[in-house]
Amino acid sequence: MRTRSALRGWRKALQGWGSRGCSSAVLEAPAAARRRVLTLQSMNPQVRAVEYAVRGPIVTRAGEIERELQRGIKKPFDEVIKANIGDAHAMGQQPITFLRQVVALCTYPDLLESPHFPADAKNRASRILQSCGGQSLGSYSDSQGVRCIRQDVAQYIERRDGGIPADPDSIYLTTGASDGIASILKILVSGDGKSRTGVMIPIPQYPLYSAAISELDAVQVNYYLDEDHCWALDVNELKRALYQAREYCNPKVLCIINPGNPTGQVQSRRCIEEVINFACEEGLFLLADEVYQDNVYSDSCQFHSFKKVLCEMGLEYSNNVELASFHSTSKGYMGECGYRGGYMEILNLHPDIQAQLVKMLSVRLCPPVSGQAAMDIVVNPPRPSEESHQQFIQEKEAVLSNLAYKAKLTEELFNQVPGIQCNPLQGAMYAFPRIHIPSRAAEKAKELQMEPDMFYCMRLLEETGICVVPGSGFGQKEGTHHFRMTILPPVEKLKLLLQKVKDFHLQFLDEYA
Repeated sequence: MRTRSALRGWRKALQGWGSRGCSSAVLEAPAAARRRVLTLQSMNPQVRAVEYAVRGPIVTRAGEIERELQRGIKKPFDEVIKANIGDAHAMGQQPITFLRQVVALCTYPDLLESPHFPADAKNRASRILQSCGGQSLGSYSDSQGVRCIRQDVAQYIERRDGGIPADPDSIYLTTGASDGIASILKILVSGDGKSRTGVMIPIPQYPLYSAAISELDAVQVNYYLDEDHCWALDVNELKRALYQAREYCNPKVLCIINPGNPTGQVQSRRCIEEVINFACEEGLFLLADEVYQDNVYSDSCQFHSFKKVLCEMGLEYSNNVELASFHSTSKGYMGECGYRGGYMEILNLHPDIQAQLVKMLSVRLCPPVSGQAAMDIVVNPPRPSEESHQQFIQEKEAVLSNLAYKAKLTEELFNQVPGIQCNPLQGAMYAFPRIHIPSRAAEKAKELQMEPDMFYCMRLLEETGICVVPGSGFGQKEGTHHFRMTILPPVEKLKLLLQKVKDFHLQFLDEYA
């Protein structure tokens, strides 16, 4: 009976196909199952090797738990707190008014006639629109980005770096900083065997780097930051990593994240000079990820751009060391992650290579023009003489002072918990505390085929609703365990989060003592 029923269903399907032009006389029996073209075995192995811990299994489970809560399934908590990613607006941070006004005016130019928008916002929007095809944000821009916005980026860099010139033709607007980093890495990677390109990255690192290196089939070369000295970068460690890597690959690229993600350290000028000198002596292309340049909280620290230091070290360096630096709308005080705006500035790139880079970017047509408009406001905010300036400064300073308070609060409260050790959060927007995991817990994790800190973070999520990312997703010295969490939640929610982590950690230690 089951066979007859199946055949009736099959014939009915064939009749439907026949009515659309296929001959049912030809298709009298089901064909053998078609072999799939795309399987885990046949797919691009470089893509399969990519891992991105910030949106990994912990976050997938957090989404499932949210849906379970919505269905009324009882949990020991009322909400999931996603502290896994630096998404400021998702955590309740309010947008900067002037930025949103300008983007709104660009998106719907009829608002230029509205009395509810200030004149300086209208002037910014009109200037951007005049540089867009058809005076519309919906048109393609040049592959390198809207010309007037690149000019504004160049002027911003000059102001930031004390008058050191910047060339709009060396600036590329990007789909967030991540897109720029991936693009320049794609140009840099070549070779096979011992000639494969090696890319030196800090450990702990932001997983974008390891993911891009895997996708491009390059070689990841780890250099370790010194946790015992506030995640300092030691040039001797760079030398160790470089000289060892030269035995099996061709290291060509040195990546720096300053301020650090996930570690939150801010590099001193002397450290930057040592890194530049090292890159010059060893013939390395420098990538400076500076998206947190506005996020410096410690009074003893100051942001120094790699470009500024490079140019002030003399012509031997400023005319020779190849440098790409990156900025973004997503971090800082703006938190405009969804606009996907960013830029990269490239120094000392050979003209032939610059032409190849523009060619590659042309394949993608252009970055989102709305994101380019948002980036323009980051680099071209209201001037002191303009009517929006006071409100802009108040909003900007409120965000940054609030982050500075939360950075100090997080450090202090973590360091009060036995078995948790947290370095000062000098910058960026994350804590990366070191956690003690008892040997019995590590054994349990091994049984479950998990890293110990993954086991810890999964238990934390299931029991408290707090979603953080295990340190193993960022890299860490063998025998140490960490997790990364953002400090972006509102103060009261952050205090609740930290108290929950404390209570869980003490219970966890007691359970596996």
